[in-house]
Amino acid sequence: MKFVLLVFFGGGIGSLCRYLLNRWITGMVVSTFPYGTFIVNISGCFLIGFLVYFTERFGTSSLPWRIFLVTGFCGGYTTFSSFSFENIEFINNHQVFNILMYTFLSLAIGFLATFSGILLAKNI
Repeated sequence: MKFVLLVFFGGGIGSLCRYLLNRWITGMVVSTFPYGTFIVNISGCFLIGFLVYFTERFGTSSLPWRIFLVTGFCGGYTTFSSFSFENIEFINNHQVFNILMYTFLSLAIGFLATFSGILLAKNI
């Protein structure tokens, strides 16, 4: 039951952070490109890469933190379901360049951000 509550609260905090950051970015940048979701996904990729490897350094004593941060917070924070929906919208609106650019940049920079998080965690 303890882990269920950790996931629940971490997910709620992550979802709230995703909402607030996405709303803030969307309010600052007027564009058909979904910058808010893009930035949340990239930062989420970095966070999950960093947190997984950082918490592994502390062994089983970090398990509650890992459940809270990785499963809960990152699970609530990242928005690949929104990513998928927005790509469908690009398809429906015949915005081929946007779907290609958004998908390529999200994957390429997301992988790079995750790898950077891992490298940073390994070197702390």
